[in-house]
Amino acid sequence: MAINPNIENELVSFNLNGEAVFAEEGETILQAAQRHGVEIPHLCYSERQGQDGNCRACMVEIDGERVLAPSCCRYPSEGMKVDSQSQRALHSQKLVLEMLKSDVSEQPHTLNSELDYWAGKLEISTPRFKPRKQAPADLSHPGIAVNMDACIQCTRCVRACRDEQNNDVIGLAMRGNHTEIVFDLDDPMGESSCVACGECVEACPTGALMPANDVAMVEPDKKVDSVCPYCGVGCQLTYNIKDNKILYVEGRDGPANHGRLCVKGRYGFDYVHHPHRLTKPLIRRDDAPKTPDFSMDPNDIDKVFREATWEEALALAAKGFVDIRDSAGPNALAGFGSAKGSNEEAYLFQKLVRVGFNTNNVDHCTRLCHASSVVALLECLGSGAVSNPVSDVDQAEVIVLIGANPTVNHPVGATWMKNAIRNGTKLILMDPRGTELSQQATHHLQFKPGSDVPMLNAIMHVIVEEGLVDKDFIADRTSGFDEMKRHLQKYTPELMEPVCGIPAETLREVARLYATSKGSMILWGMGVSQHIHGTDNARCLISLALMTGQIGRPGTGLHPLRGQNNVQGASDMGLIPMCLPDYYKVDDDEARGHMEALWGGKIDSKAGLTVVEIMDAIHAGNLHGLYIMGENPAMSDPDANHARQAMSELKHMVVQDIFLTETAYLADVVLPASGFPEKTGTFTNTDRLVQLGRQAIDPPGDARQDLWIIQELAKRLGLDWNYQGPADVFAEIRKAVPSMGGITWDRLEAEHSVVYPCEQEGDPGEDVIFTQDFPTASGRGLFVPADIVAPDERPDDDYPFVLITGRMLEHWHTGSMTRRSNVLDALEPEAVATINPITMDEMGVKPGELITLSTRRGSVSVLARADIGVPTGAVFMAFCYYEAAVNKLSNPALDPAAKIPEFKYCAVNVTPGGEPMQFYSYGGGQSKNQLV
Repeated sequence: MAINPNIENELVSFNLNGEAVFAEEGETILQAAQRHGVEIPHLCYSERQGQDGNCRACMVEIDGERVLAPSCCRYPSEGMKVDSQSQRALHSQKLVLEMLKSDVSEQPHTLNSELDYWAGKLEISTPRFKPRKQAPADLSHPGIAVNMDACIQCTRCVRACRDEQNNDVIGLAMRGNHTEIVFDLDDPMGESSCVACGECVEACPTGALMPANDVAMVEPDKKVDSVCPYCGVGCQLTYNIKDNKILYVEGRDGPANHGRLCVKGRYGFDYVHHPHRLTKPLIRRDDAPKTPDFSMDPNDIDKVFREATWEEALALAAKGFVDIRDSAGPNALAGFGSAKGSNEEAYLFQKLVRVGFNTNNVDHCTRLCHASSVVALLECLGSGAVSNPVSDVDQAEVIVLIGANPTVNHPVGATWMKNAIRNGTKLILMDPRGTELSQQATHHLQFKPGSDVPMLNAIMHVIVEEGLVDKDFIADRTSGFDEMKRHLQKYTPELMEPVCGIPAETLREVARLYATSKGSMILWGMGVSQHIHGTDNARCLISLALMTGQIGRPGTGLHPLRGQNNVQGASDMGLIPMCLPDYYKVDDDEARGHMEALWGGKIDSKAGLTVVEIMDAIHAGNLHGLYIMGENPAMSDPDANHARQAMSELKHMVVQDIFLTETAYLADVVLPASGFPEKTGTFTNTDRLVQLGRQAIDPPGDARQDLWIIQELAKRLGLDWNYQGPADVFAEIRKAVPSMGGITWDRLEAEHSVVYPCEQEGDPGEDVIFTQDFPTASGRGLFVPADIVAPDERPDDDYPFVLITGRMLEHWHTGSMTRRSNVLDALEPEAVATINPITMDEMGVKPGELITLSTRRGSVSVLARADIGVPTGAVFMAFCYYEAAVNKLSNPALDPAAKIPEFKYCAVNVTPGGEPMQFYSYGGGQSKNQLV
């Protein structure tokens, strides 16, 4: 890469093709030409992958120089005369393009070949040169077709894989005219370590790497800009549509992703076209008793449900709720909203429960993921929001990552971390499991599962003992430090070493590194929050930041990585039982009065029940009616058999979803809803970015958009609602959520995303918060000491292993969407549990063999997979598999403050063999899939 000699200059004046032009700071000749509307052929250069200078298609003539120069690598100097259209330059450009054309097949693989575009521009006809030997197509990957007969070795795919995504799967091998692009050690792509992010496909200029199934050869009817429906990173993307069907997805230059996507964002879209989509309202047949037994063929659905009109279904749904409300009281009803839906849907849903049901029994999946983080943040800092965006890691000197595996759960967010590490940022990884990032960590603290608090307290002990605290920050902006200091005296690294399993000297090194850096940023996931001591874990992380002043500046702060695309927004909208929109407590008379005036209805002053408490209340006979939108507690709740049994005991349950999920199978009324690309709304990502998702296709059959369903049900509950669409609802949200009051719908239409807090129209929004004070009554952050609390259930002779649950790269949450996506399901079609190979050897189990996991709550049989990252004595499994629902095993014990279950720790036994898993074909799919 050429060195830019003009880095100190703001503008450079030079002459291009006889015209006076200028280059901005850091611009090459090619970039300046593009900005001035002058086209110069180029192939190895792209805005995303930068310059490489290997294709030589962009050669220009510079006055006074003997040789031509590649404009993508050459920077202009003051007064330079450049000609891209001289006879000499054009001859070189044409010759390069002709030779490249001779090396590629005449059979196109894309409608948008940049090589064909430039060849056409320069009027190049049939090449005169003999083509090289063409490699056969590699179709071993379910999502990416490798057509080496179109490869010009521009290396854009190499740079996308290596420099952007930091995956290092694609490289150049051999030498001279034998040089070729390879995957790993020249493996077929489908057998390589490729994670299918698709960045190479988006980078390829010729069709050598393309989406499988020739979709790139179909001209879309339209392109629709939207956002990704999966994790909390909130990547912006573009749908390519033909005949009301999504052909493929491209990344877009949004603040969170800058064009990047992961395997789910790029290939997990075709679930909306799956034949299992609900297209008619369903009512349970009178002769179909509710049972939590799901061993039913999908073709036998009509034995359980009958189709109905919307009027009949809505009338029955509403009548059931009204009858229970009037006979047993409002608190005999509850609602589960969705973190996958829009802000507008979440807002209307909780409003319906609060003023239609007249209860605060409303919750969603934040209770099962980051409730403890939010409780601790509200308690200590006065706000449950992240302080800094994920991308701020590029301004940090030290990243602390604990209880999170972002390369799997937040892959695009992980690329910013990997980019920062490559540029010199140090990573302190705290995780009982070894992950991809552990290979790049300065320190990997592989602590004993469940020992977060003693480890973090020992690190804080060192910071206090060695005088590494920020005394001014503590004095000016915090309270409670003296009590914290006394509390930490007993937590010496030497005493905590046998408790957490980390050497005392390592704890001291990590403490010094974090406390003394110019900027240290803490990011965490559900490995921190999903414990009975999850709130204590988060309190420790907050105290760590407060005592060192590592908060309130770029490159510092606290960031709990949100797991679903709108879990932040759903919480902001008040989809939680103890808080109204914008986190005002339901027992706050002033806040409640404001909302009652806005809504025109009374709100109960008593906090409602949480997800797990609602299931317990059903079993106790105190709760009889449940409205569920887009949630699947039959798969996501702890001790899932308990949850399934509870829902089967309800007098009335209405489920609003796009598939007949395991939960919907237990419903009395099923309302067919809209998939993510079938509606317009706003979504708030983990960085507090409010982003606009636009409708790209129409819902199938008689399925309806969720806002319409909620509003029609509300009308039948006696509420006089008349919202014309999401913009109307958002206008009301601005009145209910002051931190979003300055964001208008028109602004979102124009800018696509705005970060909050943004209280006044025209405000830019605040990427970094807590810069001057904290939104507490005193304006100070609070230290809250945490003592050691053992996990609720420890291994013993009967259950000697620790079970850790979580997610996997290719599938998401309960699998209802991703396991209906052909590419994703083909990549990971079967239920697996990962175990350390040493443990597998001791058990006499080989990879791919059947094993049975058993806890005090149930058992499942799965295939064993070896993973050296899983510690001995532990087993890890994702909860996305219907045929082996691991949450039937998990422990429902709750964190006392946040009421979050202990998903990340319970005692389990692992034995060889087991009952063969039952699969059902999706019909026309590439692999086997779940039943419902």
